[in-house]
Amino acid sequence: MSVSTATRNHRRICRGIPETRELFLRGRATVAEHVGSVLDAIRETDPELGAFVAVAGDGALREAEAADRLVAERGAAAFRDRPLLGVTVSVKDLVQTLDLPTRRGSLLPNPRPAADAPAVARLRAAGAIVVGKTATSECGWSASTVSRLAGPARNPWDRGRSAGGSSGGSAAAVSAGLCTASVGTDGAGSVRIPAAFCGVVGFKPSFGRIPYVPPCADRLAHVGPLARTVADAAELTSVLAGPDHRDPDSVTGPPMLATPPGALRIGWIEFPGTSCGIRRVTEGALPVLAGLGHRVDRIEVPFPDPYAALVDILAVSEASGTAPEDEPWCDEGRAALVRYGRSLSGTAIMRAEEARMALRATLGSVMADYDLLAMATVPTEPFAADAIAPPWAGDPAGLRWLAWSPATYPFNITGQPALTMPAGVTSGGLPAGLQLVGRVGDDDLVLSVAAVVEAELGLAMAPAPETKEERS
Repeated sequence: MSVSTATRNHRRICRGIPETRELFLRGRATVAEHVGSVLDAIRETDPELGAFVAVAGDGALREAEAADRLVAERGAAAFRDRPLLGVTVSVKDLVQTLDLPTRRGSLLPNPRPAADAPAVARLRAAGAIVVGKTATSECGWSASTVSRLAGPARNPWDRGRSAGGSSGGSAAAVSAGLCTASVGTDGAGSVRIPAAFCGVVGFKPSFGRIPYVPPCADRLAHVGPLARTVADAAELTSVLAGPDHRDPDSVTGPPMLATPPGALRIGWIEFPGTSCGIRRVTEGALPVLAGLGHRVDRIEVPFPDPYAALVDILAVSEASGTAPEDEPWCDEGRAALVRYGRSLSGTAIMRAEEARMALRATLGSVMADYDLLAMATVPTEPFAADAIAPPWAGDPAGLRWLAWSPATYPFNITGQPALTMPAGVTSGGLPAGLQLVGRVGDDDLVLSVAAVVEAELGLAMAPAPETKEERS
């Protein structure tokens, strides 16, 4: 596929947050020029990628022109109050926006929200320019981004493969250079799986660190950033974090990217079924962690698989929000999940909640011995773009649709902070993700260690590879 000069220029200027800030401060580009380039690249590239379901267009350009006036008036001082001034971001289609439709990846009508979600409002207050809404599976139910509304979202590294899900549109957009960062949601791995598939950073903060409005009754879903670097993810998290009265679970204390403490105790877990290619790449982080002075122990998976409890909690939540007459409009797999949720008894639901509490207690004991856990984020390379799960995972319409990713969903049940970062590229030329998990509330430690490992690996801002035409 040939790539135009506009797209090449776009990739040169759509960098990380500090680099974007420097563009404007040094007068190398105006915010309007930058945003215009981003919108041009989306129009040119996205029809084949499927990352976006709505694009801001003129509204984003008006915001960019206002940002340029602010920079002209105040210079560098403009960035003190608005640290993301002019930075282009996208927002997953599950997160409410006033100026763009929020369809939740569904054919069903969704009422217009009364306000931006707290995450979006905080992005705008910090000066970020929302350039569009990114694709998701219907209501975020699956770990791929395929829906009857749009899709599939394709992986920029290989467009025949999945971008993952359910924040697949966000991961594809960031990886392809169609925005600097994105805001996704993660209920069982939905930020981390696509970030690992697309070779970017994805962070699921501690539960409640970033408000989720309207709140999810299952208490599994987290709002989290996707970006090219750990530093960008940390800066976005600091902007997004903090309590909001509309989310009773939201907590105070935005994490900072601090200097990590001395030697840490890290437990390295290898989940069964991890492919040789993924294992080979991610284990490259072992000598890096040891070289930084940390004690790294290989340990067995220290808890029973909580998948059955996860499915029951998710199924009841999906069933409670879906009327029987809406089922014909639902994706087949999600409709099956809804029907299963309606069949569960109160006793079954309570047992699932008891399993949640037991897992929290078990991992609490594990984290008394270890400061961090480390592992491959996902056990396999990206599967086919139009699939719900890898072919070996079983019936995609059955209840095992998420079981193939056992390293992500346990930490939604416990609410722990978990970050995936690029660990390298497999022999097949596809990204592999390394996941770091901390104690609840230790978001700053996870981010800080990840930043050091990122620097040691030399894989910051791992973009989709250029085509031959771009290199020539």
